[in-house]
This record gives sequence, C-alpha cells and structure tokens, in this order.
Amino acid sequence: MLKTNTDKLVKISVMGEIAHPAAGRSPYRITTEGKPVVLVGSSGVTYNVRVGDSAINWAADHVEPAVSIRHPKENRATGPNGGLNVLASVGNEARVVSGKAEGETGTVTGKHGGAERVMVDFTPDAMEEMCPGDRILIKAFGVGLQLTDYSDVKLFNTSPFLLENWDIAEEDGLQVPVAKKVPAAVMGSGLGRDNVYRGDYDITMFDDETVAEYGLDELRLGDFVAIMDADHGHGRIYKQGHVSIGIVIHGNSVVAGHGPGVTSLMTGSQDIIKPVVDSSANIASVMGLRDDI
Repeated sequence: MLKTNTDKLVKISVMGEIAHPAAGRSPYRITTEGKPVVLVGSSGVTYNVRVGDSAINWAADHVEPAVSIRHPKENRATGPNGGLNVLASVGNEARVVSGKAEGETGTVTGKHGGAERVMVDFTPDAMEEMCPGDRILIKAFGVGLQLTDYSDVKLFNTSPFLLENWDIAEEDGLQVPVAKKVPAAVMGSGLGRDNVYRGDYDITMFDDETVAEYGLDELRLGDFVAIMDADHGHGRIYKQGHVSIGIVIHGNSVVAGHGPGVTSLMTGSQDIIKPVVDSSANIASVMGLRDDI
C-alpha cells in the first residue's frame, strides 16, 4: 500500500444543493462548423447518465453524470461555493440531508470548472427521489494528501479512499492504471489556470486522426486518463517529460476548445508516474459504484 500522510489530514463538512439546469437569452450553441444547435447541457439530476457511461455518445453538451451540486447561495469560485469546490475530493462520501432521498449516500466523482459545480454519483433508485434544491453534505477529506515516498509527485482532488482502491503498483516508480493516454496537444478550455484544486480542462475531439489514434471516441465518464507532456503542479501547462493523471467528469461538446472535461488528480515526471492502459480504469469499477459494467 502506498505510504501517505492521511493521518495528518483534516476531514471537514461542505454542502451544496442540486443545481437547476439553466439557459441564457439564446438557447443555441454554435458548433465548430458554424451551426446553431440546441442541446441538453449540464446541472440537475441526469437519470440515465452516470460514471461508466460514454462521455461522447449523447445528444448533449457538457452533460454532467448523475447529480450536480453547488452552494445554495451562490455559483461562484469564491466564498462558500469556492470552499465546496476546493475542499471536496474525488472519492469522498456524500449524503443527502433534505428531500425525499434524505439519508441516501453517494460518491464525489469530479469538479466542473467555470460552472463551479461538484458531481456526485448515486444509484438510479436514489436519483428517482431527488430534485433540484435537495441538499447534499460531503465529508471533504483529501486536501493536503501526499505520497510520503514520492515527494516530487503532487496530488490534487484525491481522497485517500480513492487512492487505496485505485490499484497503483510500486514498480520502478508508480504504475498507474488509466483507460486512455491523451496528448497534451488536444487539451483546450481550462489551460492557463494558476491551480488545479478546482475545476477541469477539456479534451478537444475535433481532429479525427488524433481521436482515432488514441481511441478517444471510447472515453467514458469516470475514466482515469493520462495527459502526456502536461504538468499540473502550479496550474495546467505543456511540459515534455511530465504527465498528469485525471478523471473524465463531463461529456463532449460541439463548441470550439471544449470536449470531455478532466479533473486533475496527480502530476509528476514520466520517470516516476508510468501510466498503464487498462480499459477497466474507471471510478465506477475501481470504487464499485455499478454492478453492470
């Protein structure tokens, strides 16, 4: 088992409510071909979309799996909603504390930047009882997590429980299971941020040759992916010889610069972090969230 400083971490409560889907003055999105389209977007309870499902094959744009939450008084990157988005970590336990589904538990699966929301997976039966405005409490645990034997590897947005279940092997460094490797050249929206403690950045899917070469059309929500030649130590940058591991947290987009979003989990040198492609490397499998995949 990887040695960590888990005994030094603080577990703290953060809370959000199920966010209602929203629309601007115009319902249209403009595709990269210049066509206006109207599609289902993000937020709410997506009854038929969960981690383990395709991140590509939906008539939707930026669809978020299962349940999307924000702080009830705001939807910004500062204040209480900022605290929710920074402190919640992938793999944290979430519990419904109001509404017909009160008492049901779920698992944090990602964070959506710009929208400043946190995604939580629940069973289909639990989601049938939920509605926008229901409150969800998260036991936030993971900020400050370190691998004590690998000081050059940085962790973000990762709960100790996720790390324990990920099946990372220590063999000439860290053998990290990922569903896909992704070249940094196709990363879009989210570049240039000064930190990765919240939010995500997008895999653009508009170059057919690259999509085919790397099998990106097979991406699933909840897949662990390795962004090659990317360093997330102090923001998201291109850097040869580095690798950043993340999790796919929302679906594809028709808008330029956008695509399946990735929340950062780990970054370091390719001499230490060595991605191993494994088609089962998805949070739904790793944490036993579904029995049907």
